[in-house]
Amino acid sequence: MTVEATTERVLRLLGLLQRRPSWTAADLAAELGVTDRCVRRDVQRLRTLGYPVQAVSGVGGGYQLGAGTRLPPLLLDDEEAIATAVSLRLASGGTIAGAGEAALRALAKLDQVMPSRLRAEVRAVHGATETLMGPVAEIDAELLVTLARACRDAVRVRFTYAGRDGGDRERTVGPIRMVTTGRRWYLMAWDVDRDDWRTFRLERMGAATATTWRFRVREHPDPVAYVQRSVTEAPYRYLARVRVHAQPDRVRALVPPQVGRVEDDRDGWCVLVVGGESLDWLAAHLARLDHEMEVLEPPELREALRRLARRLAVLAGGPSEPGGQWRSA
Repeated sequence: MTVEATTERVLRLLGLLQRRPSWTAADLAAELGVTDRCVRRDVQRLRTLGYPVQAVSGVGGGYQLGAGTRLPPLLLDDEEAIATAVSLRLASGGTIAGAGEAALRALAKLDQVMPSRLRAEVRAVHGATETLMGPVAEIDAELLVTLARACRDAVRVRFTYAGRDGGDRERTVGPIRMVTTGRRWYLMAWDVDRDDWRTFRLERMGAATATTWRFRVREHPDPVAYVQRSVTEAPYRYLARVRVHAQPDRVRALVPPQVGRVEDDRDGWCVLVVGGESLDWLAAHLARLDHEMEVLEPPELREALRRLARRLAVLAGGPSEPGGQWRSA
């Protein structure tokens, strides 16, 4: 059962409890298409969210929604209400720890005061939509707040940082900006010990504490571009530069910002900069782009592309052709 499906079911349960004074567990289970046990779990979840769901024992007993559940009138227009509700549903599966429950609480409150016609529109969007997302790095909300305040107040932050070798090291930095790619969060900061700009992944941080030591804010021309360059270049063994016969915006639409950087070029071309641990991996991913290309560096990438072409020719049942400058199909 997905988070979205559970969220939808809990909201439906809340709506049923608001519809009439009392429900038996069996009636609720029939309406929701679930078991009595599932109803009991969802009732407990509503209670956790702050809704006084009362259990009435005896003949004719069941569940009823207690007093104290009314909210002020909705002060959003139709488009704002739908956009907010849909965004909250998406947030329930996001990268911030605890955000799912917080989003559900906000969504349940919004659902109470939203007109029935808008609830129907929101549920239509939800029912026709599936969220496809790969593994994400979950970040503690308290860490986000600590770093955000430090950026705002220009105070240094101390934290332990897990290196690639598995060891933890203490760092002291002057934080400037947080950047998220949707899957991961990064902090751009001035590393006091190394006396230089650095990028840190938030899921590798531990025991972050804001100090009382203020620092002089150093201006940087483009913090977002710096983080992107660090993410796409610094961690990898190989760095490829490839001219692509396409407009930059078209290539940016195909290559996520955490995977590659696209630079403007001339005459309808652009330059794609992408890093990887393997030349064969780079070759395979570049071959997926349906545009004419020219390898600028490293020279070894051309041989990796020729190897890929030979393997594909064998798979396709045709002869392989040696040499020649590689072009995408």
